[in-house]
Amino acid sequence: MLAMQMSDSILINGSFNDAISALDRGFTYGDGVFRTLKVVHGLPEHWPAHYQKLVKDCSAIGIVCPSADVFINDFEQLFSIEELVAVAKIIITRGEGARGYNPPAITNPTRVMIKSNLPNYPQRHFDEGVMLHLCETRIGHQPKLAGVKHLNRLENVLARMEWHDPEITDGLMLDIANNVIECTAANVFARYGDLLITPQLDQCGVAGVTRNQIMARAHSLDLKTAVETIDLKQLLSADEMIICNSVFGVWQVRQLEQKKWVKQDLAINLRKTLHS
Repeated sequence: MLAMQMSDSILINGSFNDAISALDRGFTYGDGVFRTLKVVHGLPEHWPAHYQKLVKDCSAIGIVCPSADVFINDFEQLFSIEELVAVAKIIITRGEGARGYNPPAITNPTRVMIKSNLPNYPQRHFDEGVMLHLCETRIGHQPKLAGVKHLNRLENVLARMEWHDPEITDGLMLDIANNVIECTAANVFARYGDLLITPQLDQCGVAGVTRNQIMARAHSLDLKTAVETIDLKQLLSADEMIICNSVFGVWQVRQLEQKKWVKQDLAINLRKTLHS
């Protein structure tokens, strides 16, 4: 019964299924990329930007991304216009391969789309902001994968295992040089006056679609943007801190360890801007 329920919410290469080959390189080596996004009344939110990022990330690791039309067909099969909102997770792997790191010369990428419910976020996250944990797990440097949302996310898994306090929403992750990079499941911005800074991601980290949209639209709020290296001391001196991703949108950070920020309006205004 459980398998039937799961298969109704999972497409593998366009067919309802909940099984994947044990030889798939996404399973054996994490050889692939993924995206997570909201689907509103059957339509993927900000789809052109998400598809562009899929293509870019696939290209970074040498996978040919399926066409946009193929994904649209998957959305039409899996989601209904009667559904107010849901979440789609798209996974692209290199496909099946024999044992060994060297991929086959010719591969057929595996395409997975998973439908799930939108998490039931507490309203106070939107109204009051969220509390973050400072993670001990550091992110290693690998410039070839910097910015790519690849399937190798063990650093994030280990970081997320560090706290069990339900009052903590996410964890802030630093790199091996102790620079601020991201949260386990979100990008980070810090505001200093009218300057909005997001961490440099040329050595590691994931460059999210919502991060890019905020940088493109912040000018409408009379804010300048910059991508810079930020250390923890600099972050804690910010006038305001926010986190963002494609599912919850934008939240203010009200507390990180002992640092507390008063309630402000940047997150609220950015949410309005992103949906205008």
